[in-house]
Amino acid sequence: MKLLTVSVGTPKEVSYVDRKSREKTTTTTGIFKTPVDSRVMLRRTNLDGDGQADLDAHGGPDKAVYVYAKENYDFWAAELGRDDFSTAGQFGENFTVEGMSDEDVCVGDQFRIGGALTVVTQPRVPCFKLGILMRIDNFQKQFAEKCRVGFYLRVLEEGEVGAGDAIESAGTGSVRMSVRDMMHLLYFEPDNVDGARRALEIEAMSPGWRSSFEERVATGPRVVAP
Repeated sequence: MKLLTVSVGTPKEVSYVDRKSREKTTTTTGIFKTPVDSRVMLRRTNLDGDGQADLDAHGGPDKAVYVYAKENYDFWAAELGRDDFSTAGQFGENFTVEGMSDEDVCVGDQFRIGGALTVVTQPRVPCFKLGILMRIDNFQKQFAEKCRVGFYLRVLEEGEVGAGDAIESAGTGSVRMSVRDMMHLLYFEPDNVDGARRALEIEAMSPGWRSSFEERVATGPRVVAP
C-alpha cells in the first residue's frame, strides 16, 4: 500500500447548471483539490492547507481526510470511456492511494501513514458537487451505485504525510465489513436488519453512520402490503 499523492484545496464559488431549473447558479465547494509537493501535517480535523465548505458533510474528527484508490481511477476510465482524468484529486480526494480498494479496506482498519496513525470511519457519501467536478450531470448517483466511493479517516496520532509514503496496516477491528459492503448495506439493502446489527459492532464507525444503522434496527424491516 502506498500514498501516491496528497491534495488540498480551500472552498471557492463555482457556477453550474441546476438540474431542476436548468438555470446557471453558483455554489461554494472545497471539492477541487490540487496535489502538493511538500510534506503536510495531518491533524485531528484536517490536513494543513485544506478546507471544506460544508462542515456537516466533510472534515472534522471523523472525516479528517478523504481517501480514494488508484484502482478506482482505472475502473472509471474504462466505465466512462475517458482518458482526461487528473493524476490525483479527480474525485475530490485528499489521499490518492494504491493497494487500498474498497473491497479490501474495512471500516475500523487502522493504518500508519507517514508519521500519522489513522482509522477508517465510513464510506464517502457523494453529493451533486461531485457531478460538477466530473462535468457529468447527476454523476453522484452512478458513483454511489457502483459502491466505489472511497473512505474517510479519523486521526489517532497526528503526523506529517507526503507523496511516496508507505502505508502500513496497524490493526483491524473485531468485525470485518469492507467499505464497499457497508456502502451497499446502508443504501441498497434497506431491509437488512441483521447486517445493520453487525455494522453496529464496529466501534470505529462514525456517529452519523451509526445513527442510520441504529434507526434501521429500531424500525425493523419494511412491511410491504400484499
